[in-house]
Amino acid sequence: MTASGADRPASDRVLERLTQLHPKRIDLSLGRIERLLGVLGNPQDKLPPVVHVAGTKGKGSTVATMRACLEAAGYRVHVYTSPHLVRFHERIRVAGELIEEDALLDVLEECERANNGEPITFFEITTVAALLAFIRTPADVTLLEVGMGGRLDTTNVVRHPAVTAITPISLDHQAFLGDTIAAIAGEKAGILKSGAPAVIGPQPAEAEAVIEERAAAVGAPLYRWRCEWRCDGDALGIHYSGERLRLYLPPPSLHGAHQIVNAGAALACLEQLKGFALPEASIAEGLRHIDWPARLQRLERGPLVEMSPPVWELWLDGGHNPAAGEVLGAVAADWHDRPLYLIVGMLNTKDSAGFLAPLAPHARGLRAVTIPGEENALPAATIVASATSVGIAAAESGSVDAALRDIIADGAPGRVLICGSLHFAGVVLAENG
Repeated sequence: MTASGADRPASDRVLERLTQLHPKRIDLSLGRIERLLGVLGNPQDKLPPVVHVAGTKGKGSTVATMRACLEAAGYRVHVYTSPHLVRFHERIRVAGELIEEDALLDVLEECERANNGEPITFFEITTVAALLAFIRTPADVTLLEVGMGGRLDTTNVVRHPAVTAITPISLDHQAFLGDTIAAIAGEKAGILKSGAPAVIGPQPAEAEAVIEERAAAVGAPLYRWRCEWRCDGDALGIHYSGERLRLYLPPPSLHGAHQIVNAGAALACLEQLKGFALPEASIAEGLRHIDWPARLQRLERGPLVEMSPPVWELWLDGGHNPAAGEVLGAVAADWHDRPLYLIVGMLNTKDSAGFLAPLAPHARGLRAVTIPGEENALPAATIVASATSVGIAAAESGSVDAALRDIIADGAPGRVLICGSLHFAGVVLAENG
């Protein structure tokens, strides 16, 4: 997803070296990162107030919504999210701006020197780099999105967050987090800390029980959806009701009914973030301008749009698990004005049939693409077999361009949803300029 040859930034070469420091891409543990943080003076203890967000679905949207509202109120916000879509720099936003190449190169090389060749995963050492970048530029607040799980995630080195949050939990990453909702909830609940308010989004009953047990054990006050806070939408906006706030606000700029709940979680976090003045007008302005690509994003320019007839619509979403399929299925159920076609690329670690099943009643057809340049890509033929098994007429295409041409040749004006993987979404955004 990065540039090649002479056009590649110098940081890409360092990032490639950092992937060689550990034989596994994922090896959940805190020992290695705590060692390196100690060598570098424990930057995680010097951050501005931290809001730490875990969850299976919606954590990135919740972080993006908080950022938009805080920045609209004039605050400087550090943000750490993953994965990136096109460039690694997207993961690290320093005081409101994507980290500059020179600054990224400096912190990556500093971490590489300090690590001195010791085993450490790519995500661990790059998280340390982000924390170093954050403490070297003044800001008012830090938003950290968990990478995977929570208890052993690299971001869980922050000992005293101002607020924690857990967005909806569902089955995902079972090889690392466990095979049940309860087991996964136990990992997510590992971010809860004594005395730090914990904002909890909608949860299955078994997840809710585990979270409540963990909160009681560590002494974390809970602020739960439809208990201590709620957020509901109507035709014109959203109603948020929390511990103190009662607000009627414009709908979030991110599409889909699920984003109302994500916006509510963001508002509940902001309500619990002590010492920050957030006028209602600033919150409203933030909700109107949330920047979070590849989450039900309508593509309105670029080569893919230019090759489509004007009456067609192109949408992009990085959802990749059955819970994401449910969300997209709910959105597709409201798209009645034209037929829906899917272009799907996925990783081989994902449940493709589970993801596609909720979309099956709404999709006229599907074109499957093997994600280019991705070693863990699910073959297009496997995606076709999964689609067929859930009742979607499907065929393989050699590229996104070819898939779109094939769909357009079908005739009637339609809507195309490109989906199945954040990695795939990144490839599409890069190819679309």
